[in-house]
Amino acid sequence: MPDGFSAGDTAFVFICAALVMVMTPGLAFFYGGMVRVKSTLNMLVMSFISLAIVTVLWVLYGYTLAFGPDAGAGLIGNLDYLGMRGIDLNALTGTIPVTAFAAFQLMFAIITPALISGAIADRAKFAAWSLFVALWVTIVYFPVAHWVFFFDGGNGGWLGDRNGVIDFAGGTAVHINAGAAGLALALVLGKRIGFKKDPMRPHSLPLVMLGSGLLWFGWFGFNAGSALAANGVAGMAFVNTQVATAAAVLGWLAYEKIKHGAFTTLGAASGAVAGLVAITPACGSVSPLGSIAIGLIAGAACAAAISLKYKFGFDDSLDVVGVHLVGGVIGSLLIGLFATGHVGQTASGLFYGGGFDQLGKQALGVVVVLVYSFVLSWLLGTAIQKTIGFRVSEEVEVSGIDQAEHAESAYDFTAVGASLARAVSAPAAVPASTEKTEVEAR
Repeated sequence: MPDGFSAGDTAFVFICAALVMVMTPGLAFFYGGMVRVKSTLNMLVMSFISLAIVTVLWVLYGYTLAFGPDAGAGLIGNLDYLGMRGIDLNALTGTIPVTAFAAFQLMFAIITPALISGAIADRAKFAAWSLFVALWVTIVYFPVAHWVFFFDGGNGGWLGDRNGVIDFAGGTAVHINAGAAGLALALVLGKRIGFKKDPMRPHSLPLVMLGSGLLWFGWFGFNAGSALAANGVAGMAFVNTQVATAAAVLGWLAYEKIKHGAFTTLGAASGAVAGLVAITPACGSVSPLGSIAIGLIAGAACAAAISLKYKFGFDDSLDVVGVHLVGGVIGSLLIGLFATGHVGQTASGLFYGGGFDQLGKQALGVVVVLVYSFVLSWLLGTAIQKTIGFRVSEEVEVSGIDQAEHAESAYDFTAVGASLARAVSAPAAVPASTEKTEVEAR
Protein backbone atom coordinates (compact mmCIF):
# COMPACT_ATOMS: atom_id res chain seq x y z
CA MET A 1 0.00 0.00 0.00
CA PRO A 2 1.14 3.58 -0.59
CA ASP A 3 2.65 5.86 2.02
CA GLY A 4 0.04 7.30 4.35
CA PHE A 5 -2.18 4.21 4.35
CA SER A 6 -3.59 3.22 7.76
CA ALA A 7 -4.94 -0.27 8.29
CA GLY A 8 -6.59 0.87 11.54
CA ASP A 9 -8.40 3.78 9.92
CA THR A 10 -9.49 1.55 7.05
CA ALA A 11 -10.91 -1.10 9.37
CA PHE A 12 -12.67 1.63 11.36
CA VAL A 13 -14.34 3.07 8.25
CA PHE A 14 -15.46 -0.35 7.03
CA ILE A 15 -17.06 -1.03 10.42
CA CYS A 16 -18.75 2.38 10.31
CA ALA A 17 -20.02 1.68 6.79
CA ALA A 18 -21.61 -1.53 8.05
CA LEU A 19 -23.19 0.39 10.94
CA VAL A 20 -24.68 2.91 8.51
CA MET A 21 -26.03 0.06 6.41
CA VAL A 22 -27.85 -1.30 9.50
CA MET A 23 -29.59 2.07 9.82
CA THR A 24 -31.76 1.38 6.76
CA PRO A 25 -33.33 -1.79 8.22
CA GLY A 26 -33.57 0.13 11.49
CA LEU A 27 -35.46 2.87 9.70
CA ALA A 28 -37.71 0.23 8.16
CA PHE A 29 -38.65 -1.05 11.62
CA PHE A 30 -39.08 2.49 12.95
CA TYR A 31 -41.45 3.44 10.14
CA GLY A 32 -43.03 -0.02 9.96
CA GLY A 33 -44.17 0.12 13.57
CA MET A 34 -45.63 3.61 13.15
CA VAL A 35 -48.13 2.71 10.43
CA ARG A 36 -51.32 0.71 10.69
CA VAL A 37 -51.22 -3.09 10.32
CA LYS A 38 -52.44 -3.04 6.73
CA SER A 39 -49.42 -0.98 5.58
CA THR A 40 -46.62 -2.60 7.59
CA LEU A 41 -44.92 -4.60 4.84
CA ASN A 42 -45.17 -1.81 2.32
CA MET A 43 -43.42 0.51 4.75
CA LEU A 44 -40.66 -2.02 5.39
CA VAL A 45 -39.97 -2.74 1.75
CA MET A 46 -40.00 0.94 0.76
CA SER A 47 -36.82 1.26 2.80
CA PHE A 48 -35.33 -2.05 1.68
CA ILE A 49 -35.76 -1.32 -2.03
CA SER A 50 -33.45 1.66 -1.59
CA LEU A 51 -30.66 -0.76 -0.68
CA ALA A 52 -31.06 -2.44 -4.05
CA ILE A 53 -31.71 0.49 -6.38
CA VAL A 54 -29.20 2.97 -5.01
CA THR A 55 -26.40 0.40 -4.77
CA VAL A 56 -26.63 -0.42 -8.46
CA LEU A 57 -26.92 3.23 -9.52
CA TRP A 58 -23.98 4.16 -7.27
CA VAL A 59 -21.74 1.76 -9.18
CA LEU A 60 -23.06 2.76 -12.59
CA TYR A 61 -22.77 6.54 -12.22
CA GLY A 62 -23.61 7.73 -8.71
CA TYR A 63 -20.09 7.63 -7.29
CA THR A 64 -18.56 9.52 -10.19
CA LEU A 65 -21.27 12.20 -10.15
CA ALA A 66 -20.89 12.71 -6.40
CA PHE A 67 -17.13 12.25 -5.96
CA GLY A 68 -15.56 12.27 -9.37
CA PRO A 69 -13.29 15.22 -10.27
CA ASP A 70 -15.34 18.38 -10.47
CA ALA A 71 -16.84 19.06 -13.89
CA GLY A 72 -16.98 22.80 -13.25
CA ALA A 73 -18.13 25.37 -10.69
CA GLY A 74 -18.44 22.76 -7.95
CA LEU A 75 -21.83 21.56 -9.18
CA ILE A 76 -21.26 17.94 -10.26
CA GLY A 77 -18.54 15.36 -10.69
CA ASN A 78 -17.37 14.29 -14.13
CA LEU A 79 -17.69 10.81 -15.65
CA ASP A 80 -14.11 9.62 -15.11
CA TYR A 81 -15.29 6.83 -12.80
CA LEU A 82 -18.36 5.72 -14.75
CA GLY A 83 -19.09 2.15 -13.72
CA MET A 84 -16.41 2.71 -11.04
CA ARG A 85 -13.81 1.99 -13.70
CA GLY A 86 -10.53 3.80 -13.64
CA ILE A 87 -10.33 3.91 -9.84
CA ASP A 88 -6.77 3.31 -8.66
CA LEU A 89 -7.00 0.66 -5.95
CA ASN A 90 -3.89 2.16 -4.35
CA ALA A 91 -5.30 5.69 -4.27
CA LEU A 92 -6.16 7.09 -0.86
CA THR A 93 -8.79 9.39 0.55
CA GLY A 94 -6.92 10.62 3.59
CA THR A 95 -5.45 7.44 5.06
CA ILE A 96 -8.00 4.97 3.67
CA PRO A 97 -8.43 3.46 0.18
CA VAL A 98 -10.79 5.27 -2.16
CA THR A 99 -12.82 2.07 -2.36
CA ALA A 100 -13.43 2.18 1.41
CA PHE A 101 -14.55 5.78 1.12
CA ALA A 102 -16.87 4.87 -1.77
CA ALA A 103 -18.43 2.06 0.27
CA PHE A 104 -18.96 4.36 3.24
CA GLN A 105 -20.59 7.09 1.18
CA LEU A 106 -22.80 4.54 -0.59
CA MET A 107 -24.57 3.84 2.69
CA PHE A 108 -25.42 7.54 3.03
CA ALA A 109 -26.87 7.54 -0.47
CA ILE A 110 -29.01 4.51 0.39
CA ILE A 111 -30.66 5.78 3.54
CA THR A 112 -31.44 9.29 2.29
CA PRO A 113 -34.29 8.41 -0.11
CA ALA A 114 -35.52 5.79 2.36
CA LEU A 115 -36.11 8.62 4.86
CA ILE A 116 -38.52 10.26 2.41
CA SER A 117 -40.85 7.25 2.37
CA GLY A 118 -42.33 8.05 5.78
CA ALA A 119 -43.97 11.19 4.43
CA ILE A 120 -46.16 9.23 1.99
CA ALA A 121 -46.92 6.12 4.02
CA ASP A 122 -50.17 4.22 3.27
CA ARG A 123 -50.78 5.60 -0.21
CA ALA A 124 -47.92 5.21 -2.73
CA LYS A 125 -47.64 2.63 -5.50
CA PHE A 126 -44.52 0.56 -4.99
CA ALA A 127 -43.44 0.70 -8.66
CA ALA A 128 -43.90 4.48 -8.71
CA TRP A 129 -41.92 4.81 -5.48
CA SER A 130 -39.10 2.71 -6.90
CA LEU A 131 -38.97 4.88 -10.01
CA PHE A 132 -38.93 8.00 -7.84
CA VAL A 133 -36.00 6.67 -5.81
CA ALA A 134 -33.98 6.05 -8.96
CA LEU A 135 -34.73 9.48 -10.41
CA TRP A 136 -34.36 11.35 -7.14
CA VAL A 137 -30.93 10.06 -6.22
CA THR A 138 -29.78 10.81 -9.75
CA ILE A 139 -31.12 14.35 -10.04
CA VAL A 140 -31.11 15.47 -6.43
CA TYR A 141 -28.93 13.43 -4.08
CA PHE A 142 -25.81 12.85 -6.20
CA PRO A 143 -25.40 16.55 -7.10
CA VAL A 144 -26.10 17.71 -3.53
CA ALA A 145 -23.59 15.18 -2.15
CA HIS A 146 -21.01 16.70 -4.51
CA TRP A 147 -21.83 20.22 -3.31
CA VAL A 148 -21.52 19.30 0.36
CA PHE A 149 -19.15 16.34 0.73
CA PHE A 150 -16.61 16.61 -2.10
CA PHE A 151 -13.44 18.38 -1.03
CA ASP A 152 -10.53 19.07 -3.34
CA GLY A 153 -8.46 21.90 -1.91
CA GLY A 154 -10.95 24.62 -2.80
CA ASN A 155 -11.84 23.07 -6.16
CA GLY A 156 -14.51 20.72 -4.86
CA GLY A 157 -18.20 21.14 -4.09
CA TRP A 158 -19.44 24.71 -4.15
CA LEU A 159 -21.17 24.66 -0.76
CA GLY A 160 -18.72 22.80 1.44
CA ASP A 161 -15.30 23.21 -0.16
CA ARG A 162 -15.71 26.59 -1.86
CA ASN A 163 -18.06 28.46 0.49
CA GLY A 164 -17.26 26.95 3.86
CA VAL A 165 -20.65 25.46 4.75
CA ILE A 166 -20.05 22.96 7.56
CA ASP A 167 -21.93 19.67 7.32
CA PHE A 168 -19.89 17.01 9.06
CA ALA A 169 -22.14 14.04 8.32
CA GLY A 170 -25.23 15.10 6.39
CA GLY A 171 -27.53 17.66 8.02
CA THR A 172 -28.09 19.32 4.65
CA ALA A 173 -27.23 16.58 2.16
CA VAL A 174 -29.20 13.89 3.99
CA HIS A 175 -31.82 15.28 6.36
CA ILE A 176 -32.84 18.64 4.91
CA ASN A 177 -32.62 17.05 1.48
CA ALA A 178 -34.93 14.18 2.46
CA GLY A 179 -37.25 16.34 4.59
CA ALA A 180 -37.86 18.84 1.78
CA ALA A 181 -38.51 15.99 -0.64
CA GLY A 182 -40.93 14.43 1.82
CA LEU A 183 -42.87 17.68 2.06
CA ALA A 184 -43.03 17.95 -1.73
CA LEU A 185 -44.31 14.38 -2.16
CA ALA A 186 -46.86 14.79 0.63
CA LEU A 187 -48.29 17.74 -1.27
CA VAL A 188 -48.24 15.91 -4.60
CA LEU A 189 -49.96 12.77 -3.32
CA GLY A 190 -52.40 14.58 -1.06
CA LYS A 191 -53.88 13.55 2.25
CA ARG A 192 -54.67 10.03 3.33
CA ILE A 193 -58.33 9.05 3.42
CA GLY A 194 -59.56 9.92 6.89
CA PHE A 195 -56.71 12.31 7.71
CA LYS A 196 -57.59 14.27 10.89
CA LYS A 197 -60.80 12.18 11.21
CA ASP A 198 -59.86 8.53 11.65
CA PRO A 199 -57.37 7.26 14.25
CA MET A 200 -54.06 6.40 12.57
CA ARG A 201 -52.10 5.21 15.56
CA PRO A 202 -48.87 3.16 15.37
CA HIS A 203 -49.72 -0.52 15.31
CA SER A 204 -46.54 -1.65 17.11
CA LEU A 205 -44.68 0.63 19.48
CA PRO A 206 -42.19 -2.16 20.29
CA LEU A 207 -41.18 -2.14 16.61
CA VAL A 208 -40.81 1.64 16.76
CA MET A 209 -38.55 1.37 19.79
CA LEU A 210 -36.51 -1.39 18.15
CA GLY A 211 -36.10 0.73 15.04
CA SER A 212 -35.05 3.82 16.97
CA GLY A 213 -32.55 1.73 18.92
CA LEU A 214 -31.00 0.39 15.72
CA LEU A 215 -30.86 3.91 14.30
CA TRP A 216 -29.15 5.20 17.44
CA PHE A 217 -26.66 2.31 17.28
CA GLY A 218 -25.91 2.76 13.59
CA TRP A 219 -25.66 6.53 13.89
CA PHE A 220 -22.32 6.22 15.67
CA GLY A 221 -20.96 4.92 12.38
CA PHE A 222 -22.79 7.65 10.50
CA ASN A 223 -21.23 10.45 12.53
CA ALA A 224 -17.94 9.15 13.95
CA GLY A 225 -17.14 7.43 10.67
CA SER A 226 -17.36 10.75 8.84
CA ALA A 227 -13.99 11.65 10.37
CA LEU A 228 -12.63 8.94 8.01
CA ALA A 229 -10.07 8.01 10.66
CA ALA A 230 -9.97 6.52 14.14
CA ASN A 231 -8.82 9.75 15.73
CA GLY A 232 -9.81 12.42 18.24
CA VAL A 233 -12.34 14.03 15.91
CA ALA A 234 -14.12 10.68 15.54
CA GLY A 235 -14.08 10.31 19.31
CA MET A 236 -15.63 13.72 19.82
CA ALA A 237 -18.23 13.05 17.12
CA PHE A 238 -19.11 9.81 18.91
CA VAL A 239 -19.48 11.55 22.28
CA ASN A 240 -21.48 14.43 20.79
CA THR A 241 -23.82 11.99 19.07
CA GLN A 242 -24.63 10.23 22.33
CA VAL A 243 -24.96 13.43 24.35
CA ALA A 244 -27.21 15.31 21.92
CA THR A 245 -29.47 12.31 21.41
CA ALA A 246 -29.93 11.82 25.14
CA ALA A 247 -30.68 15.52 25.60
CA ALA A 248 -33.20 15.46 22.75
CA VAL A 249 -35.11 12.59 24.36
CA LEU A 250 -35.40 14.70 27.50
CA GLY A 251 -36.38 17.80 25.53
CA TRP A 252 -39.08 15.97 23.57
CA LEU A 253 -40.54 14.26 26.63
CA ALA A 254 -40.56 17.49 28.65
CA TYR A 255 -42.44 19.29 25.87
CA GLU A 256 -44.83 16.36 25.56
CA LYS A 257 -45.56 16.27 29.28
CA ILE A 258 -46.18 20.01 29.44
CA LYS A 259 -48.28 20.08 26.28
CA HIS A 260 -50.17 16.79 26.48
CA GLY A 261 -49.69 15.58 30.04
CA ALA A 262 -47.93 12.29 29.35
CA PHE A 263 -44.53 10.79 28.55
CA THR A 264 -45.00 8.46 25.56
CA THR A 265 -42.75 5.77 24.16
CA LEU A 266 -43.36 7.16 20.69
CA GLY A 267 -42.16 10.52 21.96
CA ALA A 268 -39.01 9.01 23.43
CA ALA A 269 -38.21 7.21 20.17
CA SER A 270 -38.96 10.27 18.06
CA GLY A 271 -36.95 12.51 20.36
CA ALA A 272 -33.94 10.24 19.95
CA VAL A 273 -34.17 10.46 16.17
CA ALA A 274 -34.60 14.25 16.32
CA GLY A 275 -31.43 14.54 18.39
CA LEU A 276 -29.52 12.27 16.02
CA VAL A 277 -30.64 14.37 13.08
CA ALA A 278 -29.72 17.69 14.67
CA ILE A 279 -26.24 16.65 15.82
CA THR A 280 -25.34 15.09 12.46
CA PRO A 281 -24.01 18.26 10.80
CA ALA A 282 -22.56 19.65 14.04
CA CYS A 283 -20.89 16.67 15.73
CA GLY A 284 -17.47 17.52 14.31
CA SER A 285 -17.47 21.18 15.28
CA VAL A 286 -19.15 21.59 18.70
CA SER A 287 -18.34 20.61 22.29
CA PRO A 288 -20.36 18.19 24.44
CA LEU A 289 -21.91 21.18 26.21
CA GLY A 290 -22.96 22.56 22.86
CA SER A 291 -24.37 19.13 22.03
CA ILE A 292 -26.59 19.24 25.11
CA ALA A 293 -27.99 22.58 23.97
CA ILE A 294 -28.51 21.35 20.41
CA GLY A 295 -30.25 18.21 21.64
CA LEU A 296 -32.59 19.99 24.03
CA ILE A 297 -33.52 22.59 21.42
CA ALA A 298 -34.06 20.00 18.70
CA GLY A 299 -36.09 17.69 20.93
CA ALA A 300 -38.53 20.39 22.00
CA ALA A 301 -38.68 22.14 18.62
CA CYS A 302 -39.28 18.95 16.63
CA ALA A 303 -41.96 17.86 19.11
CA ALA A 304 -43.70 21.16 18.47
CA ALA A 305 -43.11 21.00 14.71
CA ILE A 306 -44.99 17.76 14.13
CA SER A 307 -48.25 19.61 14.73
CA LEU A 308 -47.57 21.87 11.74
CA LYS A 309 -49.14 19.34 9.39
CA TYR A 310 -52.47 19.78 11.14
CA LYS A 311 -52.18 23.55 11.14
CA PHE A 312 -51.23 23.84 7.47
CA GLY A 313 -53.14 20.82 6.19
CA PHE A 314 -50.43 18.68 4.61
CA ASP A 315 -50.32 14.97 5.44
CA ASP A 316 -46.76 14.07 6.37
CA SER A 317 -47.66 10.58 7.55
CA LEU A 318 -44.70 9.79 9.83
CA ASP A 319 -43.39 13.30 10.53
CA VAL A 320 -40.46 13.39 8.14
CA VAL A 321 -40.86 17.16 7.89
CA GLY A 322 -41.19 17.72 11.63
CA VAL A 323 -38.19 15.55 12.54
CA HIS A 324 -35.77 15.44 9.59
CA LEU A 325 -36.38 18.77 7.90
CA VAL A 326 -36.78 20.79 11.09
CA GLY A 327 -34.08 18.85 12.93
CA GLY A 328 -31.67 19.22 10.03
CA VAL A 329 -32.28 22.96 9.83
CA ILE A 330 -31.79 23.39 13.58
CA GLY A 331 -28.57 21.41 13.68
CA SER A 332 -27.13 23.12 10.62
CA LEU A 333 -27.92 26.64 11.83
CA LEU A 334 -26.77 26.08 15.40
CA ILE A 335 -23.28 25.36 14.10
CA GLY A 336 -23.18 29.10 13.47
CA LEU A 337 -23.65 29.61 17.21
CA PHE A 338 -21.89 26.69 18.90
CA ALA A 339 -18.91 25.83 16.64
CA THR A 340 -15.84 26.05 18.89
CA GLY A 341 -13.16 26.22 16.21
CA HIS A 342 -11.21 23.57 18.15
CA VAL A 343 -12.77 20.23 17.20
CA GLY A 344 -12.56 19.15 13.57
CA GLN A 345 -13.20 22.60 12.08
CA THR A 346 -11.38 25.90 12.46
CA ALA A 347 -14.50 28.06 11.99
CA SER A 348 -15.99 29.51 15.17
CA GLY A 349 -19.63 30.29 15.85
CA LEU A 350 -21.14 33.44 17.33
CA PHE A 351 -20.81 32.23 20.94
CA TYR A 352 -17.10 31.52 20.43
CA GLY A 353 -16.07 34.84 18.95
CA GLY A 354 -16.72 34.05 15.32
CA GLY A 355 -19.42 36.63 14.72
CA PHE A 356 -22.22 35.96 12.26
CA ASP A 357 -20.00 34.81 9.40
CA GLN A 358 -20.44 31.08 9.89
CA LEU A 359 -24.12 31.46 10.66
CA GLY A 360 -24.57 33.16 7.29
CA LYS A 361 -22.77 30.32 5.54
CA GLN A 362 -24.92 27.75 7.30
CA ALA A 363 -28.07 29.62 6.30
CA LEU A 364 -26.89 29.56 2.68
CA GLY A 365 -26.49 25.79 2.77
CA VAL A 366 -29.88 25.29 4.41
CA VAL A 367 -31.79 27.47 1.96
CA VAL A 368 -30.09 26.18 -1.18
CA VAL A 369 -30.53 22.49 -0.40
CA LEU A 370 -34.08 22.93 0.89
CA VAL A 371 -35.27 24.84 -2.17
CA TYR A 372 -33.42 22.66 -4.68
CA SER A 373 -34.72 19.43 -3.18
CA PHE A 374 -38.29 20.66 -2.75
CA VAL A 375 -38.62 22.00 -6.29
CA LEU A 376 -37.02 19.00 -8.02
CA SER A 377 -38.89 16.52 -5.85
CA TRP A 378 -42.21 18.22 -6.54
CA LEU A 379 -41.52 18.14 -10.28
CA LEU A 380 -40.49 14.48 -10.22
CA GLY A 381 -43.48 13.47 -8.08
CA THR A 382 -45.89 15.41 -10.28
CA ALA A 383 -44.45 13.86 -13.45
CA ILE A 384 -44.82 10.35 -12.06
CA GLN A 385 -48.34 11.05 -10.81
CA LYS A 386 -49.44 12.33 -14.22
CA THR A 387 -47.87 9.46 -16.17
CA ILE A 388 -47.92 6.08 -14.43
CA GLY A 389 -49.73 7.31 -11.32
CA PHE A 390 -48.06 7.65 -7.93
CA ARG A 391 -50.99 7.18 -5.55
CA VAL A 392 -52.91 3.95 -5.12
CA SER A 393 -56.66 3.84 -5.66
CA GLU A 394 -59.07 4.67 -2.86
CA GLU A 395 -60.15 1.03 -2.68
CA VAL A 396 -56.58 -0.18 -2.22
CA GLU A 397 -55.82 2.46 0.39
CA VAL A 398 -58.88 1.55 2.44
CA SER A 399 -58.53 -2.24 2.18
CA GLY A 400 -54.77 -2.26 2.72
CA ILE A 401 -51.77 -1.59 0.55
CA ASP A 402 -49.88 -4.70 1.67
CA GLN A 403 -52.22 -7.15 -0.03
CA ALA A 404 -52.71 -5.05 -3.15
CA GLU A 405 -49.05 -4.21 -3.79
CA HIS A 406 -47.24 -7.20 -2.28
CA ALA A 407 -49.85 -10.01 -1.99
CA GLU A 408 -48.77 -10.51 1.63
CA SER A 409 -49.64 -9.42 5.13
CA ALA A 410 -47.33 -8.69 8.03
CA TYR A 411 -49.22 -10.85 10.50
CA ASP A 412 -51.20 -14.06 9.97
CA PHE A 413 -54.27 -13.74 12.13
CA THR A 414 -56.04 -16.70 10.46
CA ALA A 415 -54.36 -19.35 12.60
CA VAL A 416 -54.93 -17.29 15.73
CA GLY A 417 -58.61 -16.89 14.89
CA ALA A 418 -59.01 -20.61 14.22
CA SER A 419 -57.37 -21.48 17.54
CA LEU A 420 -59.63 -19.11 19.40
CA ALA A 421 -62.68 -20.52 17.65
CA ARG A 422 -61.73 -24.08 18.64
CA ALA A 423 -61.08 -23.00 22.19
CA VAL A 424 -64.50 -21.39 22.44
CA SER A 425 -66.42 -24.27 20.85
CA ALA A 426 -64.66 -27.18 22.61
CA PRO A 427 -65.87 -28.18 26.12
CA ALA A 428 -63.35 -27.53 28.82
CA ALA A 429 -61.64 -30.63 30.15
CA VAL A 430 -62.22 -31.17 33.85
CA PRO A 431 -59.33 -32.69 35.79
CA ALA A 432 -60.21 -35.91 37.61
CA SER A 433 -59.25 -34.52 40.98
CA THR A 434 -61.51 -31.52 40.44
CA GLU A 435 -64.38 -33.76 39.32
CA LYS A 436 -64.05 -35.90 42.45
CA THR A 437 -64.02 -32.89 44.70
CA GLU A 438 -67.16 -31.50 43.08
CA VAL A 439 -68.98 -34.88 43.50
CA GLU A 440 -68.01 -35.13 47.10
CA ALA A 441 -69.16 -31.58 47.68
CA ARG A 442 -72.59 -32.39 46.35
